[in-house]
Amino acid sequence: MMIRHASKEDCAAIGEIYNHAVLHTAAIWNDSTVDTDNRIAWFEARTLMGYPVLVTEENGVVTGYASFGDWRAFDGFRHTVEHSVYVHPDHQGKGIGRELMKKLIVEARAIGKHVMVAGIESQNQVSVHLHETLGFVVTGQMPQVGTKFGRWLDLTFMQLQLDDRNEPDAI
Repeated sequence: MMIRHASKEDCAAIGEIYNHAVLHTAAIWNDSTVDTDNRIAWFEARTLMGYPVLVTEENGVVTGYASFGDWRAFDGFRHTVEHSVYVHPDHQGKGIGRELMKKLIVEARAIGKHVMVAGIESQNQVSVHLHETLGFVVTGQMPQVGTKFGRWLDLTFMQLQLDDRNEPDAI
């Protein structure tokens, strides 16, 4: 498995993985799928902000992707990012998500981020466990804040402190 920074040419494959999650899982709380142009716009917005979009590749096929972006769009949250990691269903259970997460953490530290946040559908115990093994801790539970597939969804917030700074950098 190779992990690399994505390019625009990967956006169709990223869209395919995203759309599968939309249609078949509660990992993405959207009901509508996206097209390649949507993923290109998303990719360009992330890279314009200096944030990584990573993909895993096996035999020339994109098997997963990961990225992070601003957690909230207020200046006071500038040291905090929220991430997303998705693996193609044919390649789940092979450690791809873990490797993408580890690389994202390295990337976030490299650009001086202080905290990485995960918002996980509470019944997704595989994702919760993965995050725990990487040092994330549960910081909040929000019952019934979402809906999909005709049921209420609970949200678990987890976070990882990326450094040990006592004070934030000055603006």
